[in-house]
Order: sequence, then C-alpha cells, then structure tokens
Amino acid sequence: MPIVINSLEYQLPADPRVSLLDFIRDHTGLPGTKKGCDHGQCGACTVILDGVRINSCLTLAVMHDNCDVITIEGIGSAEQPSALQQAFVKHDGFQCGYCTPGQICSATAMLAEIAEGWPSDATQDIGTRPSLSDEEIRERMSGNLCRCGAYPNIVAAIREVADAGQ
Repeated sequence: MPIVINSLEYQLPADPRVSLLDFIRDHTGLPGTKKGCDHGQCGACTVILDGVRINSCLTLAVMHDNCDVITIEGIGSAEQPSALQQAFVKHDGFQCGYCTPGQICSATAMLAEIAEGWPSDATQDIGTRPSLSDEEIRERMSGNLCRCGAYPNIVAAIREVADAGQ
C-alpha cells in the first residue's frame, strides 16, 4: 500500500499501530514534522493531507493508502523557501522554532481554505467570502500553539503573504 509524501511514494508500514507522525519521522527520513504533545493538542505535527491540515499524531499511517501528504519539507527548502517561510523569518514568527513547521503547514492550508471561501467560527457572515482580519487568522490558527508566544509575529507573517496574494 503506497502513500505519497512530498511527491515521493512510500510503502505503508506493516504494523497498523504506527501513527502518521511516527511514520513520517521514523520511516521517511523527514524530521521536520515535530512530535509535541502526541495528543492532538499543540499542532506541532500538522501536515496537509489531501489538501486538508491535520494533526498527524491522531491518525494511523495505514488509514492513508493512496493519499497525498505535504510536510514542511514539501512546502519549501533552505534554498527555495516558500513565501510563508520567508515571511516567518522576516517577521520573527518563531523563537525556539519547535512549533514552526506545524505553524507553516497550518498557515499554508489556511490560506487555501480562505481562497476557497471556507468560513470559520470568526467569520461574520458565512454567506460571503471571509475577510482576513487578524481575528480570523487567530481563530483559524488556534490549533497551533506557540509556547514562546510569537503569535503577533505569526499573524503579521501570515497577513503579509495573504495581502500579497501569494
């Protein structure tokens, strides 16, 4: 059974108990996805699965046969960082950096959600395309915790990319 991670195909583990997070970290050589709480509470393990952001610690790898996963390594690289990665550096959207891969994966998917018109709990009128207020960004990013408290800088980085239409 194959799974596609960052455009490369991998065979799923024989052990059905392996989480998607552990599979990514231990079986693919992709250490960017972080194990924070291992209970789905912090968002450090956020990846994009078939276009939707998920906490990879809460799902089993074998459940995702023929799925497409994007990790932080699939969003950009040191040589070619994505616009969000560049904005996080510019706005100092991290301190220790442990949550940053999950924050960037979540923000990448969040911007796609907004482009598709998905409402959130902060959306004033769900019948119209959501506007990207700071409140809207904070609500949509609330599943990603930063113990260092870099939230204003994270919001500024996301806002810069959203305003630039990237």
